[in-house]
Amino acid sequence: MVLLLKESQSGWSYRLAPHLLLRDRPQTGTPPPEQVLVIHGGGAFPPGHPTTRLCLDLLREALAADAVHRLADVGCGAGILALAAAALGVSLVVGVDISWPAALATRENARENGLAVSLKVVQGSTAALRGPFDLVVANLPWEVQLDKVRELDRLAAARGRLILSGFRDNQEAALLAHYQQLGWTLTRRLLKEFWHPELPPDLSFTWVAWLLQP
Repeated sequence: MVLLLKESQSGWSYRLAPHLLLRDRPQTGTPPPEQVLVIHGGGAFPPGHPTTRLCLDLLREALAADAVHRLADVGCGAGILALAAAALGVSLVVGVDISWPAALATRENARENGLAVSLKVVQGSTAALRGPFDLVVANLPWEVQLDKVRELDRLAAARGRLILSGFRDNQEAALLAHYQQLGWTLTRRLLKEFWHPELPPDLSFTWVAWLLQP
């Protein structure tokens, strides 16, 4: 089954599982038979961004491959990855973001979707987290990723995994080298090409997402 993020004038939607649909606004008309998470951006990182979709794809695969009891979403934004993990059954999800509006958006989204019990939100840096976590998800810009290598490594359990995105294919070599030095192995790599008709071809690029294991 191919699960796609769709964008239209009525907003975006993403079917994460046969029983679970993510949307950015309530659906009108007859209530759907599946569970629907309505996620408001609240001025945080846009939930419909290509790297969010890549992380959701890897998250779905990672949860299907092995049990995850504790998950950290670093730079949670509006909380779409954290909310998805909680809805898929992760018993403890912690979202952390240095931005107060982002932390507030995640907290409100968790409350409105009935996931506040399993999803905890921290406004601050990763220094506020103790771990260990079975899975750490971080959709962050490349410069921040470089700065967070040892922190994300610290947060992961001995047999934990990392899902990373927010960078381009021409940026990944240097970042991967840092993780390989710490004993991590790249086991899955997803790509999403970015192209805009008003930009010259040489300004097009490819977004990347990884799944890393020790």
